[in-house]
Amino acid sequence: MLADSHAHLDDERFENEVDTIIENAREAGVGFILNPGTEENTSARAVELSQTYDIVYAGVGFHPSDCASFDKNKHPKMIKDWCEQEKVLAIGEIGLDYYYDDGAPRDLQKNVFEEQIALANELKKPIIVHDRDAHGDCLDMVKSCLDPNVGGVFHSYSGSVEMAKVLLDFGLYLSIGGPLTFKNSRKAPDVVKYMPLDRLLIETDSPYLTPVPYRGKRNEPAYVRFVAEKVAEIKELPVETVQETTFENCWRLFGG
Repeated sequence: MLADSHAHLDDERFENEVDTIIENAREAGVGFILNPGTEENTSARAVELSQTYDIVYAGVGFHPSDCASFDKNKHPKMIKDWCEQEKVLAIGEIGLDYYYDDGAPRDLQKNVFEEQIALANELKKPIIVHDRDAHGDCLDMVKSCLDPNVGGVFHSYSGSVEMAKVLLDFGLYLSIGGPLTFKNSRKAPDVVKYMPLDRLLIETDSPYLTPVPYRGKRNEPAYVRFVAEKVAEIKELPVETVQETTFENCWRLFGG
């Protein structure tokens, strides 16, 4: 059994094709898909999809690129209401993104990130962290704001082995996606080799970051198997062990 710990089935690139995408995932052995929202509409759609498909679960939250739409008078209650649904398992996708110079102001990103971490602590829901070119601030905020008993995952992890050690020591999980399979991948193979398998998740980040051999095409949860195969190659383990353990890890973290 495989788990895709991060896939945006709500994305417009899957419009009117979700039934087919889910069937492809089932045929590939995928039994768990976590669909994180990125703002109000996609979070609502993630909840809807979790109610429609048995293998789909939802995260709800505001991505740093969408944090300007976060209304402190409206959305905390909305997140709490969503989290009353049985299959809403996490707060996310939340975090910091410093890649785009014209993106949301960093202070605003930090404020919204902190507010949502506080909600996660209150609701006892793990967080799904987006960290792009913001390693230091993400690390500092998580360590200072997150209840370690709540936990969470740094999705599509792109940091160093040194940062991975700090996050793992704090009790967090790291999720690895399609870039692990790229020829020019440098940090990710070292991180995978270093970290214990029982703290590793795998993901597609569909429809983005498609792994080899489908790089350049639209990604989908069925392709998470290629990430599992690469992890198995790096860690010199049977692929079945990687599939089973990462599935169990996903279940353990999100409590599905």
